[in-house]
Amino acid sequence: MLIIALYAFCGAAAAGLVGAVVLRLLRGRSVAVALTVVAAVAVTAMLAGTLAVAEAMFLSRHDLSVVTTVVAMAAVVSMATALVLGRWVVARSRELALAARSFGEGGSFAAPDGASTAELTALAGELAATSERLARSRERERALETSRRELVAWISHDLRTPLAGLRAMSEALEDGVVADPDRYFHQIRAEVDRLNSMVGDLFELSRIHAGTLPLSPTRMSVYDLVGEALAGADPLAREHGVRLVGEPVAPVPVEVDGKEMTRVLANLLVNAIHRTPADGTVAIAAEVRDASVVLSVTDGCGGIPAEDLPRVFDTGWRGSQARTPPAGAGLGLAIVRGIVEAHEGHAAVRNVTGGCRFEVTLPTATAEGM
Repeated sequence: MLIIALYAFCGAAAAGLVGAVVLRLLRGRSVAVALTVVAAVAVTAMLAGTLAVAEAMFLSRHDLSVVTTVVAMAAVVSMATALVLGRWVVARSRELALAARSFGEGGSFAAPDGASTAELTALAGELAATSERLARSRERERALETSRRELVAWISHDLRTPLAGLRAMSEALEDGVVADPDRYFHQIRAEVDRLNSMVGDLFELSRIHAGTLPLSPTRMSVYDLVGEALAGADPLAREHGVRLVGEPVAPVPVEVDGKEMTRVLANLLVNAIHRTPADGTVAIAAEVRDASVVLSVTDGCGGIPAEDLPRVFDTGWRGSQARTPPAGAGLGLAIVRGIVEAHEGHAAVRNVTGGCRFEVTLPTATAEGM
């Protein structure tokens, strides 16, 4: 039996080696060819082993022909089955390739109908998920491009007005036709400060979009953040006749960049004060939700149209003319979202009675950081 096993193994191994060489030479061909070669190798290996054993056992020619005929019939059936299976797999692969080509050219992927192998079904599922992600990416890219175009238009308009005023005032001072030069000097300084603020916002936004915003997180209390924000916005609120209300805030620790997060709260408070009518109220609060701290600023703007809520944090968005202050290029809220997301947080807005509420969600400081 050991000798028979050895003869059979040697014959089958020789056929398998030949098949491996053939598969390597045909590795660039279709799966139908590969399946046919595999079936041929299996039958040839069985035939080679059988012939080797038959020769060693000195079988009669009749018995050897019977064995050879049986193996040949098995070879025919195996080859036919491999061809049918290979053509079916190739057809499903081509259908999948055509479907994949559609979303590569900007369309959406739809898996072809009909049964398929488990591997092709899994591949179709991955392609469908990829198509969905590409569609969302294209939509975000279109929205970003739209906001960029709006930003360029608004920035051009906002720069043209102060530059024209600066030129007129400088020409008047140069010609000596100004009765009160000090007033012109003060106005020029105010316009330069406004332009400097706009350029600073653009630079900050460019760093946010490029992912190069430098952060120096330190452990600090939410109580201190809210207190500094209220103190900084109080003069503007008094000028506009708006009441600032700070609800009691617990000293919850957070890991943030104090300078950048103070800018976030300042932008939200200034935005709320500009959009709240005189004698109105702007409230800032902080509360703990699960493992996060939620900072909120509520104004009395009267609310934001539902169709505009998803665009509030887009670059350059300023809403309707009725809600747009004389200054500003629609960058403040985009900067807020960028800074908050850089801290692994989330910025959101929703309408409330009489106005809207902007919420900034930040993770609380970990036990290691404490």
